[in-house]
Amino acid sequence: MAMAQRRNWRAAQARFLNRLHARLAARAKPAAGFVSQPEPRTIGYFARGRQMLAGNLMFAGHLVQAEGRTIWQIPAPDAAFAEQVQGFGWLDDLAAVGDAQARKLAQDWLWAWIDRYGDGRGPGWTPELTGRRVIRWVQHALFLLRGRSPEQSTAFYRALAAQTQFLARRGASAAPGLPRFEAMTGLLYAGLSIDGMEGHIEPARQALGRECAAQIDDQGGIPTRNPEELLEVFTLLTWAQMALEEGHRQPTEPHLTAIRRIAPTLRSLRHADGGLARFHGGGRGLDGRLDQALAASGVKRKKAEGLALGFARLSAGRTSVIIDAATPPKGVASANAHASTLAFELTSGRRPLIVSCGSGGGFGEDWRRAGRATLSHSTLCLQGRSSASLAPSRPVGMADRELLEDAPTHVPHQISGLAQGTRFEGGHDGYVADHGLTHARSLELSLDGRQIKGEDYLVALDAAAKKRFDRAMDKIKLAGIAYEIRFHLHPDVDVTLDMGGLAVSMALRSGEIWVFRMDGPVEMTLQPSVYLEKGRLRPRATTQVVLTGRAMQYATRVRWTLAKAQETAIAIRDLAREEADLTV
Repeated sequence: MAMAQRRNWRAAQARFLNRLHARLAARAKPAAGFVSQPEPRTIGYFARGRQMLAGNLMFAGHLVQAEGRTIWQIPAPDAAFAEQVQGFGWLDDLAAVGDAQARKLAQDWLWAWIDRYGDGRGPGWTPELTGRRVIRWVQHALFLLRGRSPEQSTAFYRALAAQTQFLARRGASAAPGLPRFEAMTGLLYAGLSIDGMEGHIEPARQALGRECAAQIDDQGGIPTRNPEELLEVFTLLTWAQMALEEGHRQPTEPHLTAIRRIAPTLRSLRHADGGLARFHGGGRGLDGRLDQALAASGVKRKKAEGLALGFARLSAGRTSVIIDAATPPKGVASANAHASTLAFELTSGRRPLIVSCGSGGGFGEDWRRAGRATLSHSTLCLQGRSSASLAPSRPVGMADRELLEDAPTHVPHQISGLAQGTRFEGGHDGYVADHGLTHARSLELSLDGRQIKGEDYLVALDAAAKKRFDRAMDKIKLAGIAYEIRFHLHPDVDVTLDMGGLAVSMALRSGEIWVFRMDGPVEMTLQPSVYLEKGRLRPRATTQVVLTGRAMQYATRVRWTLAKAQETAIAIRDLAREEADLTV
């Protein structure tokens, strides 16, 4: 209780200081203009921009109709909604449309924000949101200022100067990691771009270097283990590097070292189709952002052997397999983490096949919570419970978040090169405390990438574990401990149960056919699933293959294979293209 009270007190203190310094910063003199022509580097969703023009506003899982109102006149359903709109990420989407109608809507919303919140009031005056907002105001300044009156331009520069002063005073108080990178990059952008703000360049440059040294580990990873968040950090660092070099200044050595370390890690987290592995709250990433960031970094090096951000990668031919092979994030870093230990994803060429359900944060808190469960990942689940549980909510940023607890603490792994392919072996102790069973998984990808052999084990490793297993069996009158092994499929996969329930055929739009078979004391069924994809208005329906059984002994083993059908050609020209329809 005392610890919770201290956290609440610190959160209240931070809110008070943010309000105080926001009011003081609002008295800043307006900037005279830009000293350099800002260049937009962010990429938005064209389809989402069109949705906004049609009056359909989708933020944090809430779909609302504008009905002639500005975005600020719509009551925020929750803190997550307010956070998304105050961060001005929607400006990227309107700029992606880029026509006169999109510009007018962006201008109307921005100057309405200045009228309503420019005096230092409102929920958007936090260091991370202000940094996010300043980056977009600077990058899209030419798009926003075209056709504006001198009075409106003055108001724009005054609000920009106020936010810069606020970042100078409160940026260092942002939460470590991505929020602080956003705050410091926003301050650096403002210092380099706005007349009269040059004094903020060196403090921001040094702060970015310190944050790189503190948050980026030797393997190019971050505490949240979120691949898409790592991409966002990497993108900010490359933007900051380019801005500094264009201003004839050099980034700090920790800044450059972080870029050199992150680039090969991101390459290892990229599937064969170019998208990132979708774990721990991250999506596949905006199309083109990873390639753009890697090209801007100039780092060509690939990842050395071993894990990348705690993920193992197997690849051969046109097939990639990425496995969550480390303990989940801890503490505040687990605010968006998933109970996904030993889950995997598989992509063949341009087509995802085995997936995780993904982050449900874009569809509201219920979907967000569901996406974090072990059942939403392609791995084994014991008695319907996750390998980690959610702790009571605590303040994280503007919203309350449930952190992971009772998570696996021991996740051994080994990757071996074999004559016939590459094998991953791993295990975790997430079920030992309650059931005495360790989940172990072996995945072997053939040299040509046409077959993956899998084995899942449940085993009581020592005398203490066997006693726990016996107690768990006694509670259910020796009926056996139920388990399920789930394989979630991408929505574009056509799936059919064959051979009297002994095999599953999976057809990809490329023309490839993959066949799933199993061997063990399990029943195989096809069940409904969902695919939670950022940018869409609602979750997509899909299918999962589920192997169901009961652990009756100290050791249980299930074998399965997933292989391309013999008639599937070695090389297929995948010419089928579909434009992403984000309205469904």
